[in-house]
Amino acid sequence: MAATVSFEVPSPHGPRTVTLSYARLGSGEPLLLLHGIGHHRQAWDPVVHLLAAERDVISVDLPGFGASPALPEGLPHDLPTMNAALGALCEALEIDRPHVAGNSLGGLLALELGREKLVRSVTALSPAGFWTQAERRYAFGVLRAMRATARRTPLPLVEQLARTTAGRTVLTSTIYARPGRRSPEAVVAETLALAQATGFEQTLRAGVGVQFTDDVTGIPVTVAWGTKDRLLVRRQGVRAKRMIPRARLVRLPGCGHVPMNDDPALVARVLLDGSR
Repeated sequence: MAATVSFEVPSPHGPRTVTLSYARLGSGEPLLLLHGIGHHRQAWDPVVHLLAAERDVISVDLPGFGASPALPEGLPHDLPTMNAALGALCEALEIDRPHVAGNSLGGLLALELGREKLVRSVTALSPAGFWTQAERRYAFGVLRAMRATARRTPLPLVEQLARTTAGRTVLTSTIYARPGRRSPEAVVAETLALAQATGFEQTLRAGVGVQFTDDVTGIPVTVAWGTKDRLLVRRQGVRAKRMIPRARLVRLPGCGHVPMNDDPALVARVLLDGSR
């Protein structure tokens, strides 16, 4: 069941109120799930029930995505602000240093939380920030093209395309290696989420200068990369391992950039192993 929570985040002009939408399921040690840019918390739906058997799973719509409004004026969509917002979210939900898993942008945010020692463990699936400038420009260009397509495609056409495997491939093959496995309803919902994401442009602009340059020490870190990731190519995982030498680097065979849908059982196992 979806819910919302509001909390204050400091800004140079005084505290600002941030509201986030989230869903919570299961019991056990807390596990916070963070999606990628342009997506929403439902990206995790294929694995949530598998994780909830062993974890108290909290999946969040990041600010300006899904059902969460963009950050209020005075709060930029940058990494320090997101660290503060996610830390305040955990306090508001009375979660003491959760495990965290993130995909793409969410993976970068998870690693930042780990670097700040705000979490117990980090599992990052194709995290952003380990790119060359050419790779970043390519990824941002693809994301902007996906956003433009989602915004200009009429809803009836999206619904028509989503009914067939070929249509779902047209809409989602950039992020899924096996788009036919995504349900028509999910494809329509995530296409709308991308088109309507109020935080998309601000978040993308904030990412232009982002490069992950610090080790993450003192907690377990897993970095996993799909072998068929077409957005952030898998050689970036090797760079992540060099930057975080104690991290466990895991291959996800046959998986794309958003692997939860491509192989739910494998991804759930990687997340549970990473949080043990």
